[in-house]
Amino acid sequence: MTIQLKTIGVYGLSEEDFFDTLQTAEVDTFIDIRQRRGVRGSAYAFANSQRLQARLESLGIRYLHLKELAPTLAVRRLQDEADKASKTAKRQRTTLGEVFVDAYRTQILDQFDPQTLLDQLPANAQVIVLFCVERQPAACHRSLVAQKLHQTLGWPVEHL
Repeated sequence: MTIQLKTIGVYGLSEEDFFDTLQTAEVDTFIDIRQRRGVRGSAYAFANSQRLQARLESLGIRYLHLKELAPTLAVRRLQDEADKASKTAKRQRTTLGEVFVDAYRTQILDQFDPQTLLDQLPANAQVIVLFCVERQPAACHRSLVAQKLHQTLGWPVEHL
């Protein structure tokens, strides 16, 4: 199975730009890797789970939620502490802290078998996107998941 792997965040995109980007990239399968599938604020209400799923369905894009790839509360707290120490606002972060990356890899990625993802994908999946909220891929765990999938399955990665 040859898959094109893409990633996308929501911050910094309007609703129109977000869905246009998915369509332009010809995404057929959308994989939500958030723990909580809601976003605060009216500007990003379209990314809340029910609205998001309804819109994706109307566009013919399949939706999967892989909660097992979301950082746990304890792991997220490590990043919060790193952000606080560096006086970086969450939405201004451009990279992940080393302590977060180490904990995420050890506690989440090392337990994740990419075959479980392959088993959930329909046979005709060609372009999948990993979704979380951060604007910069390097500031989000989706980049770590994408890296693992690239290394283990050889899928090319593009950050939208």
